[in-house]
Amino acid sequence: MKPLTIIAYTGAAAGLAALGVAMAKTNPSQVEYEEYAVQRLTEYLKSDVCKKTTNLIENLIRFNCDKLVDSANPQIQEILSRTTERQNYLIFSIYRTDLKINSWIPSYKFETVGAFDQFYTYTAEKQ
Repeated sequence: MKPLTIIAYTGAAAGLAALGVAMAKTNPSQVEYEEYAVQRLTEYLKSDVCKKTTNLIENLIRFNCDKLVDSANPQIQEILSRTTERQNYLIFSIYRTDLKINSWIPSYKFETVGAFDQFYTYTAEKQ
């Protein structure tokens, strides 16, 4: 082998090794995923569900939907914790959440990949 080729292969291997180490160090934990999922679910509830309730209903039952959602954050995180399975591949993780509370509320299935301290939800289906 030519010396230049050896140097190129060595550099590529070192670069891949450094990338792998960086990915392993920034692979988000289950707790970080739960915080992300609570934030996304809270945003969804506030922007879609709460906005669909009419002011008449809010006035009749005297509640503020946004405040109700905020106060339920600990319970939401607990439910997400119980319904999420993490597959850890060292350099990234896949999180599968089957969110089913009871038979009256529709269930949802989410699949999210976590890498570089970020999350990307690539599947969100109503069951």
